[in-house]
Amino acid sequence: MAETSPVGRPIRSFVLRQGRMSVAQQRAHDSLKAVYGIPYAVQALDLAAAFGRDAPKILEIGFGMGDATAVIASAHPENDYLGIEVHSPGVGSLLNQIQERALTNLRIIQHDAVEVLRDMIPDGSLAGVHIFFPDPWHKKRHNKRRLIKSDFVALIARKLAPGGYLHCATDWEDYAIQILEVLSGEPALTNAADGYAPRPDYRPLTKFEQRGMRLGHGVWDVIFRKAE
Repeated sequence: MAETSPVGRPIRSFVLRQGRMSVAQQRAHDSLKAVYGIPYAVQALDLAAAFGRDAPKILEIGFGMGDATAVIASAHPENDYLGIEVHSPGVGSLLNQIQERALTNLRIIQHDAVEVLRDMIPDGSLAGVHIFFPDPWHKKRHNKRRLIKSDFVALIARKLAPGGYLHCATDWEDYAIQILEVLSGEPALTNAADGYAPRPDYRPLTKFEQRGMRLGHGVWDVIFRKAE
């Protein structure tokens, strides 16, 4: 059962909107998930055993089609990356990229991120958490469905190791304002910048982002850290 919010509704990190899977995505989902996937379980995950080594562990929530995730993992072999996504086309896409790039430092859990964090990720175990371009739910009446809320941020903060970071990025200004306010209200976290942060080199520009920038759209990065 999911955690409940102050108004009694379950906290969810997603709304399931299953798209069509390509043949390649379906094949990868069927044949590679058992190799690179980690099943959801209501028990703590031994992260070192899952990757076969001790290295900084970085969690990505909602990796979409996984393009940025694969680029980051490929560019930073010194870190291990655990991606969470519920949508099968994206999982299939990233599984293909893991195999094509021969990535040994990337694993996937296909499940709700709130439950994975709550049930599987040990407190104080993560070097970082990435949440890039979460669903903005841009209609005002849908804003309550947004992922970045105080209770979810508090849960993430518990999972971060001392000095660990939470990095959010969005291309919706009103969501950026909300994210900055919510993270500023979490006592365990401190802003790593003066307001919004410059895009770190490790976060690649997506094709969607580059197109938006050409059209004059903004992108806002928010990075907070847990005290050492």
